[in-house]
Amino acid sequence: MSATRVVDSGKAADAGRVRLLGWWAVVEYRLCILRAFLPSILLIAVGSPILYLLGLGAGLGVLVDGGKGIEGVDYLTFVAPALVMATAMQASAQENTFGVFGGFKWSNSFTAMRLTPISPAQMALGFQVSVLARVIPVMGFYIVMLWIFRIGNPLGALALIPIGALLSLAAGFAVMAWVSTQKDDRGQLSFIDRFVIVPLTLFSGTYFPLETLPGYLQPIGWISPLWHASELGRGALYGAPIGPAMTAVHLGFLAALACVGCWLSVGTFRRRLDD
Repeated sequence: MSATRVVDSGKAADAGRVRLLGWWAVVEYRLCILRAFLPSILLIAVGSPILYLLGLGAGLGVLVDGGKGIEGVDYLTFVAPALVMATAMQASAQENTFGVFGGFKWSNSFTAMRLTPISPAQMALGFQVSVLARVIPVMGFYIVMLWIFRIGNPLGALALIPIGALLSLAAGFAVMAWVSTQKDDRGQLSFIDRFVIVPLTLFSGTYFPLETLPGYLQPIGWISPLWHASELGRGALYGAPIGPAMTAVHLGFLAALACVGCWLSVGTFRRRLDD
């Protein structure tokens, strides 16, 4: 007599729903974690735009504007889009450093998720969506400050949000792809901020045009996602001259970096969780 396996239709339906929307379960989990840090996130989100815009506008901007600004606009207008993008990149890198490593090493949350129908690809995607849930509000505070200070085109300022979101995905997946390969923390995780994020912020045309750097340093900007995003942001905020070809290059670079980083991240997640 052959045995017949009885499947609970409710459980089967739940498993099917997880396979389809498992990434959203990861987002919900991550948002619960971020909620515990909400006061500090809000403090940084509100305080950073005020300090940076006031400091650069009333400080360095006075000296630069004495020389009639940069690219036909005052210094604060020139630097504002890059500040928004730098904030998005820094927040994304921070979340993808210790958040991803902790999910494998400290909390083992990714291992626990793998015991469900959630796939490694859904984990990586859901994690990045949760990072956007932190990055976009931070950029939103910057946009409000740009309106208050009357910097650039108000509608152009709104366009900074999708550009910053694309930058967050590009930088986030790149960091995730490396961090997910690390088995132990011997201090190397802090290198990302010290030797990658900070140098990129300084040498990506953030505070001055990339062309003013010595020729041997300019390639740093060319391969920096921050430079590509900042150039798009300047075009959106105050109409900096960017031709269609360069616009396509900037967008293509960010999209390609995000896709390659996603592919590498998913591959590492699968090897670590399924082997």
